[in-house]
Amino acid sequence: MSNSMEPILEIKGLNKYFGPTHANKNINFTVKKGEIKGLIGENGSGKSTLISQIAGLYSRDSGEMLLDGKDYNPRSPNDANSRGISMVMQELGVVGSLPAGVNVFLGRTGQFTKNGIISLKALNKAAAEQFEKWNLPKVPLNMLTDGMMIETRKIIELARALSADPQLLLLDEITQSLSMNNRTKLYELIKKLKSMGRSVIVITHDVEELIRITDSITVLRDGEVVGEVVSAETTPGDVKKMMVGREISGDYYRADMKPDYTDKVILSVNNLTVPGEIEDVSFDVHEGEILGFCGLSDSGIHTVGKAVFGLSKLSGGAVTLAAQDLVIKSSSKALKHNMAYVPKDRDNEALMIHASILENFTLPSLNELKGSAEYLSPGKLKKLAAEMTQKLSVKCTDIYQAMDALSGGNKQKVNLGRWLAKDLKLLVLDCPTRGVDVGVKAYIYSLMKETKKNGIATILISDELTEVLGMADRLIVMRDGRITGVIRRDENFTEQSVIGVMI
Repeated sequence: MSNSMEPILEIKGLNKYFGPTHANKNINFTVKKGEIKGLIGENGSGKSTLISQIAGLYSRDSGEMLLDGKDYNPRSPNDANSRGISMVMQELGVVGSLPAGVNVFLGRTGQFTKNGIISLKALNKAAAEQFEKWNLPKVPLNMLTDGMMIETRKIIELARALSADPQLLLLDEITQSLSMNNRTKLYELIKKLKSMGRSVIVITHDVEELIRITDSITVLRDGEVVGEVVSAETTPGDVKKMMVGREISGDYYRADMKPDYTDKVILSVNNLTVPGEIEDVSFDVHEGEILGFCGLSDSGIHTVGKAVFGLSKLSGGAVTLAAQDLVIKSSSKALKHNMAYVPKDRDNEALMIHASILENFTLPSLNELKGSAEYLSPGKLKKLAAEMTQKLSVKCTDIYQAMDALSGGNKQKVNLGRWLAKDLKLLVLDCPTRGVDVGVKAYIYSLMKETKKNGIATILISDELTEVLGMADRLIVMRDGRITGVIRRDENFTEQSVIGVMI
């Protein structure tokens, strides 16, 4: 193996502009062979822009990149692949209309083609070998990726990136899409790559996780490198302080350790069954309660959120709004009766990603904004969007900006804020802080505390144990589609007690 202190990638004086925005300012950045390098910064600090240039998605405006000491200027992701660099993106990158196996070799199916015909048998065999080689969770290779869970699609993307046998692997916000057991597999994979002398750049907003799995961490703020630390010699507090330029108090979860809600039941769920996903799930959620759900992958927690909001086909059971004794059978009925749902996959299932901030903010409230003559007043729509944009401090040029131009954290503010503009009774949140930075996270938790104070019932579904432990009054633990335990917020509310019930 080559001397591990040699750099594989050197970046000097890199600059990137998007119109007037100086997204990367004079970046100097080095990754050594066999190094696991963390990259962290608030949303909009320039992390994704930087690795998109390394991956061949964007060209740079000035500066230089050296790969193994030679000039490196990739024209496309395929070009980067051929030079031993591959990437898993934060925004999903599988083609839904193609099977999983084909997605693994997207853009590289030539090797399985004879006389213009692709041999799917050979392709799927090669794809299965990749899953085997890198010990990835099995995926049905003949199935179209459309409709697959976000987690499964991420694993397919990971298989695709690894199938290029990269010397340098770029991971942008991948852990936040994975449940605990698959995260552990990813950590093992990163260790394996390191032992092979390969390098990895990891972007995640989970500071503790980043310190645990990397050798060193580079911190970006407002497009600039503000510091670099050795992971073993730093603390989460130090890194957060560098990210935001000030101390962040650890007080963003709830401070109290007792359940706190009224006896009034807002929603009753009885014997809920979705074939192959959840079985016989029953629970009540009360006024002012934050009811948490957690479990490993395939535990069914994400299906519970969809089913409560009338988005899943039930084979048994019922979801009832207690006060009106009203059965919720469709999402339009849920919406009409002051329920809201924020899905895990915001770009595909929640937001109109190519529409404006204005349109996204006002969509759930169109009924309330209609005048007596069933007429939508542009003035009212504009006022609501402007007020919410200001209230949630969404970083944007104006309310007419398209959603896909915003960073992950700002998209999520709009995603959540558009529901808070309504008079809600029940809020279903599925992984609300996925892909957002410390500052936006703290903000989302303060919104949850506020909705709790206003008597709104919240169902919080999360792959982050610390999040549900930090925020929930009660926690329902699921495994293989069934409830395996209910834990109340008290002295037993620890990771150990939850993992004991989970596994």
